[in-house]
Amino acid sequence: MPNSNEPTPSESLLNLSAVSLSRAVQARALSCQEVMQATLAQIDRFNPEVNALVSLRDPEVLLKEAQTKDQVLAQHSERHTPKGWLFGLPQAPKDLSPVAGLLTTQGSPLLATQTTPRDNLMTARLRAAGCIFIGKTNTPEFGLGSQTHNPVFGTTLNAWDSRLTAGGSSGGAAVALALNMLPVADGSDMMGSLRNPAGWNHVYGLRPSLGRVPKGPDPDMFFQQLGTEGPMARNPQDLAWLLATQSGYDPSAPLSLSGNGDETGFFGSLDADLNGRRLAWLGDLNGYLAMDPGVLALCEAALPHFQTLGLGVEAMVPEFQYERLWTTWLHLRGFTVAGNLREFYNNPKTRPLLKPEAQWESEQGQGLLASDVFTASVWRTRWYQRLVKCFEHFDYLALPSAQTFPFSADLHWPAEVGGRAMDTYHRWMEVTIYATLAGLPAICLPAGFSEAGLPMGIQVIGRPRDEGSLLQLAQGWHQAVPFMDRRPPRLGRASRSDLLDRSYRSNSVGSPHARK
Repeated sequence: MPNSNEPTPSESLLNLSAVSLSRAVQARALSCQEVMQATLAQIDRFNPEVNALVSLRDPEVLLKEAQTKDQVLAQHSERHTPKGWLFGLPQAPKDLSPVAGLLTTQGSPLLATQTTPRDNLMTARLRAAGCIFIGKTNTPEFGLGSQTHNPVFGTTLNAWDSRLTAGGSSGGAAVALALNMLPVADGSDMMGSLRNPAGWNHVYGLRPSLGRVPKGPDPDMFFQQLGTEGPMARNPQDLAWLLATQSGYDPSAPLSLSGNGDETGFFGSLDADLNGRRLAWLGDLNGYLAMDPGVLALCEAALPHFQTLGLGVEAMVPEFQYERLWTTWLHLRGFTVAGNLREFYNNPKTRPLLKPEAQWESEQGQGLLASDVFTASVWRTRWYQRLVKCFEHFDYLALPSAQTFPFSADLHWPAEVGGRAMDTYHRWMEVTIYATLAGLPAICLPAGFSEAGLPMGIQVIGRPRDEGSLLQLAQGWHQAVPFMDRRPPRLGRASRSDLLDRSYRSNSVGSPHARK
């Protein structure tokens, strides 16, 4: 009788890293059709239970598109690959990101039938890199909240325990990654939306620096500076290559940073000597942040892995008025959300169709004075300057990626954390605002598992515009920690040493464009 934990051939294929999968396709060791068939089989197997992928396209149409990709490859030699590294690989952008011809509902009944006519900047770059869009990943309504549920598609469930939340708002992306339904995934992050679900599903999520991944086109391209799109992956190399694809200046995005993927070095080797680098552990900010039992202990038990890599680790909390910083957050977020939702909130017919949290955010934002917003920006500036001062002595600042372990999927948000009442629907994710307000890059590293087997992450904040150093740290972490091979129980035994992965995983990773 076959071993039920033994991966099937298609499952072994999907255990490949995205970079290895790309190399296998471009070397003609795998066809795009084989990859698509395996992906669709995986989706059929797991998605009905976890609800990570939505608005899925017709399988026959997708297989025909994969066949067309194979025909294009057949017309070119291996040394002259016609497209980018995602050529022929399935992708499903977050349901906040427009993709030409696909539904973009943003999880709202107000937009349940909205088909967008064009890509946004980020999805256009994914398309140019050769991917095949298979659908979308689920998100909470308008991306509000770190619990992925909405009235259009329902709730996304945790990859490790389907009774629990996946986190959010990039919950669908994290679960699809963890269950090998996507090779890499995009997401977005305002209040930890690339970090919280990554930590709760044992994958990597990176919130880029402000402007690294250009936003838009949006009605406002100047004031909306809290949220950003970015990458998620099962390993740092895949994370870096997706970030390279997403990055780069665009003249339509006035705050975008210069430098495309090749110029930033994200396609290069992540191996680095980490000896002598220093990490400050901020923990719960000397008790300021409410934490559920076990969260701090788990994260602190993982800190010696940094020391194994040669880092100095020191407990340190920057002096600051943290309650004032929370008020700053409420004002800037309310200002942003109220602006984005003003059309729906101001219309008496559509306002009732907004979830209560969206209505509350709109009310908070519309009640602000111009002086409130200006003062919040001043405090945000002070916070940035305070962290820059910290980076005179430290290379990284670290905190837990969430203040609680995954909770029941039936609960919209926890009313209490660590014995303290939560006074807003998102106060339990206050730990994530510090990188966002400073516009700094932050990466979620898988930190291990609770006694109940639930994943948790550590978020590491890097110096301004220094994603490269964070990716190097993640690479060392990935190779050093003993639990990175663990996969959700429903996947069975992981096969990270799969023959194809060994064949197409290089010790020295060069640019995917170097072979053209």
